[in-house]
Amino acid sequence: MSLKPRLVDFNSTWGAIKETITGVITLDHVPRTVWNDRFSDVYSLCVAHPEPLADRLYAETKQYLIDHVAHLLEKVQADGDHCLIKNYFHYWSQYSVGSQYLHSLYLYLNQQHIKSHKMSDAEIIYGNGEPSNSSATADQMEIGELALQVWQTNMIWPLGHRLVKLLLEAIDLDRAGKPPAIHLDAVRGTILSLVEVQAYRKKSQLQLYAELFEGPFLDASGEHFKRDAALLLQEKNVSLYMDKVKGKIDEELYRARRFLHASSLSKVTSRCEQHMVAEHLQFLYSECTNMVKYEKKKDLANMYELLKSVTDALVVLVDTVFDHIKNQGLAAIHNLQGDTLHIQFVENLLAVYKKYKELIKEVFKSDQNFMGALDKACNSVINHRPNEGRSPCRSPELLAKYCDALLKKSSKGISETEVDEKLSESIIIFKYIDDKDIFQKFYSRSLAKRLIHQQTQSMDAEEAMINRLKQACGYEFTSKLHRMFTDMSVSADLNNKFQEFTKSEEIELGINFGIYVLQAGAWPLGQAVVTPFALPQQLEKSVQMFETFYHNRFNGRKLTWLHHLCQAELKLGYLKKPYVVTVQTFQMAILLLFEKTDQLSCKEIRETLQLNSEQFKRHAVSLVDSKLLLANAEEIDETETVLRLNMDYLNKRTKFRITAAIQKEAPHEVEQTINSVEEDRKMYLQAAIVRIMKSRKVLKHNLLIQEVYAQSKVSFAPSVPLIKKCIESLIDKQYIERTPHSSEEYSYVA
Repeated sequence: MSLKPRLVDFNSTWGAIKETITGVITLDHVPRTVWNDRFSDVYSLCVAHPEPLADRLYAETKQYLIDHVAHLLEKVQADGDHCLIKNYFHYWSQYSVGSQYLHSLYLYLNQQHIKSHKMSDAEIIYGNGEPSNSSATADQMEIGELALQVWQTNMIWPLGHRLVKLLLEAIDLDRAGKPPAIHLDAVRGTILSLVEVQAYRKKSQLQLYAELFEGPFLDASGEHFKRDAALLLQEKNVSLYMDKVKGKIDEELYRARRFLHASSLSKVTSRCEQHMVAEHLQFLYSECTNMVKYEKKKDLANMYELLKSVTDALVVLVDTVFDHIKNQGLAAIHNLQGDTLHIQFVENLLAVYKKYKELIKEVFKSDQNFMGALDKACNSVINHRPNEGRSPCRSPELLAKYCDALLKKSSKGISETEVDEKLSESIIIFKYIDDKDIFQKFYSRSLAKRLIHQQTQSMDAEEAMINRLKQACGYEFTSKLHRMFTDMSVSADLNNKFQEFTKSEEIELGINFGIYVLQAGAWPLGQAVVTPFALPQQLEKSVQMFETFYHNRFNGRKLTWLHHLCQAELKLGYLKKPYVVTVQTFQMAILLLFEKTDQLSCKEIRETLQLNSEQFKRHAVSLVDSKLLLANAEEIDETETVLRLNMDYLNKRTKFRITAAIQKEAPHEVEQTINSVEEDRKMYLQAAIVRIMKSRKVLKHNLLIQEVYAQSKVSFAPSVPLIKKCIESLIDKQYIERTPHSSEEYSYVA
């Protein structure tokens, strides 16, 4: 084969090419030598001398394809409509493959003549230049593309609507479960030919498929879905309806995968959901409440699957789930009573939370809408105020008591691992509490008692719990709790140094004496509870020596003795066997008065110890109840009752504790805690307002309230009236003032 341009006889060369392309396009046998010769002939015509004959070759080839497809059209229609799809698919299968071979045969024409004269993609997008050759050449298509366009123009358009009608009928027969007259491969092949015939296009490749077939198919399917829905609705059974619709969607998706292009799958599902779900929402909602109430998991899962794709359709189901969880939560904590109220409260709430979290995971696939409903319901239940909001919310107090019960030594029959798990789960409840500052107050008070009275089960568990609270609310929330721990370790070191001091000074105290020195600002002990008390002489020397030691080491610090929080170990040597009893300071002081006498009047005891009436009676009763002392009357009267030692006292244990006086928290202590929180809140809000105004200088009333609320909500949810009171208080204190031109705007007073 010579590559040199030469004079070529077009008619004889075209005759040979035409004969070969007939074999190629009909998939007839074409010997390799013939193929190679025709390949050379295409090249020769494209580089012919003196004038290239490429345009003439292109025109003749195009006309040949038009004539060939016209001839095929006659064959396709020859057997009537009942064979139309079968014949079309047969000839399309042959023609589409043949056109690819033809494209290869015309490789030189495609590459050097047509492509070189076409504008590049970049020129089409960015440039405004003209093609380098004539406009006719620029409009030419590569031969494979030309063959597909000829098929579209001369085969599909003449048959289009007849083909679509027959295709839809075949799909309807498949829906009805009847054997179609046409082979299903022919149906699928014919449908996909509408995509393949435009596959060469750089954009809008699905235009013909969408306009000619997909649109009518979706409309026909829509009518079919409407009819199916109407039949199913006659049953008036929501559960059955959902099962059938779900099955219908799966069936239609399977059918779409068998027959249609992948781009149609979502559209088929959407059309089915529109006519069988979206248009019948009220019917589905009619059983929603019952399904949620009786927790019918299968039905709820079906309803979720059907509603999730319909815009805003889940709202009713989510709201119903929210109401149900809220009602179950309120029922779980309603009318709880007894000494284990706090344990029942927390564990019942956790049971509700776990149950519905698992249900949402299983039924609603952990959908965020339903997780949000669970959070909202838990928040509502945990922050519920009984008696229509008139009573305070007890959740912070009960949760703090629950943690206290787990962390105390008295929690028997439960392993450290279980304690750790339960404390970890309690954070779930804690996160939903609005008044976290109230929890902090109760928790710090119970922690203080555990540390002071050495009732902590495990210091590791205590620290782990504080770290959990810190992760939930930040360091500021737990800073005082950390300082309490620091004080305990500092006090241990201080005791060691005090003992070294007494040894070096050769001071004999006569008793084992240990103290805790606690920061007043970190510990929730308060000065208001300090009671008058005359220290027993057995303790006077120890107390005086420690004060001397401490003031020598630290100048300017004031020590306040909280005797009501102290405890002592007494050895009882007057009975048949010795006992060691752990008592509070006031109990110890009462018992020490009996060292030189067997009986004393209540009046004498009170006057000697200078105890107030409440404290005396409380501790005297505890000693009588424990039978260490006997009274000459059932009711203790501070003026007439006489107490005497019980010389016949017996106890199986030789070491025991008398704790009756400190076991139960007095109601007024709870009230005091709540009141102290209110005062703390006012200070917190005032500090927040000053902080904001100092940085902003001038701020409108509503914006100031919003910023204060945003800063406070980590610890508590302040009411607007409380914020307003704090603003007024700061105006009175001249920290801020109203601006001259507006009463609704404040400025910072530097």
